Amino acid sequence: MEQFIDRDVELDQLTDCYESETADFVVIYGRRRLGKSELVRQSIIDRDDAVYYQAVESTAQNQLEQFVDTATAQFPSLQNVRRDWEVLLDTLGDQDAVVVIDEFPFLIGEDESLPSRIQRVWDLELQETGMTLVLVGSSISVMEDKVLSGSAPLYGRRTATIDLKPLDVPDARQFFPEYDPETAITAWSIYGGTPYYLQTIDPDQSLGTNVQQGILSERGLLYSEPEFLLRTELRQPNTYFSILRALAHGRRTPNEIAGMAGVESGSLSTYLQKLRRLRLVERHIPVTESPTASKRGRYRIAAPLFRFWFRFVYGNQDQLRMLEDDAYDELVEPDLADYVSPLFERLCQRALPDLIVRQFRDLGQWWFKEHELDVLGLTSDGLVAGECKFTSQPVSEGVLADLERTVSEVRWSEEPADGETLYVLFSRSGYTDDLQHTADRRADVRLFELSDLLTTETNA
Repeated sequence: MEQFIDRDVELDQLTDCYESETADFVVIYGRRRLGKSELVRQSIIDRDDAVYYQAVESTAQNQLEQFVDTATAQFPSLQNVRRDWEVLLDTLGDQDAVVVIDEFPFLIGEDESLPSRIQRVWDLELQETGMTLVLVGSSISVMEDKVLSGSAPLYGRRTATIDLKPLDVPDARQFFPEYDPETAITAWSIYGGTPYYLQTIDPDQSLGTNVQQGILSERGLLYSEPEFLLRTELRQPNTYFSILRALAHGRRTPNEIAGMAGVESGSLSTYLQKLRRLRLVERHIPVTESPTASKRGRYRIAAPLFRFWFRFVYGNQDQLRMLEDDAYDELVEPDLADYVSPLFERLCQRALPDLIVRQFRDLGQWWFKEHELDVLGLTSDGLVAGECKFTSQPVSEGVLADLERTVSEVRWSEEPADGETLYVLFSRSGYTDDLQHTADRRADVRLFELSDLLTTETNA
């Protein structure tokens, strides 16, 4: 049985639109597999005034016929209406219907005039009704270009936008409630917050068994998932595969990525821009710098499952076949802590505003030359600086001393003269007695355990 976790905010937003007496035009988009279709289906599950149509790749005429077949189940009078999108939507508007068109990009692919025609009927007829029109799409580039951008015919018409994000860590944990905090964080670092991927986890099996059977085995549901999605989105994916593999193996700067991927430095930015638009890759900069002016950007894979797949599956398929059921133990387990560590840092950053009572202006990482901080928050009361250790040894007082030295290198022009730096440490394996005593004595030192990351309201 499928689980439907969280999404309460989005469900309430949709319900408000449906119940409104005025016309509403809602756009829902986001990466594939995040549960957009399930969200809209849940939102209309008890309604008798709603039409849910999931478009498919077919001819424009077939798509129109399928829409009519679907809509007439709720509104039989449509059977006698001319087969024309404007006429059909106008008729549904007279009924104050809720009309959901899922995978709208498939319709645009067959009829590029459709956004203009919807714009016309919306302006002339629908905006004076109580109708709610919901357009849903997984192709982010198409939704942005054809629906959301300033040059799109439908620009300015929408009354609500839902940019659906992955589930946060506490919500993702509901798919494996019996896992201890370390295993839960490791599971999120592999599967991320994508409901479709989390659904594949059998909570009664160990994490290793789930990964072995679901990702590393040729029979696994996710064994070819990243490759399938990339081939769906990209015409010539091989170069993108090489770039993602370089990122998964820790290459972060353009020169490092280009070197390992075998891509000309001059053309790399075009590939990275495409991957960023698909929300598979993200660029981040030192938190003290301007996003538009900084030249020190680094790149990383945004989706955990893609990062895991390009680290342990892509290029290793022959080895996985030979190792069979031992693949997880032989190939993944020895490098797992190293793999999880950067994602652990991201979780710590996102959890911080719920753990520290300060007003954050910005939050992220910081680096300069050989100096680096896993966590740096800029607040009106000063800096919040932290280290995140996903190691098998307790964190000692030496780590705090190193953190204090590194913070002295940070230059932040807006830091208040009397601002006090707060030092925060996150540890997989606890803390030594000397560090615990220091934290008990000092008001400017805070120590956090893994369980603290699983009880916050973060966005992962």
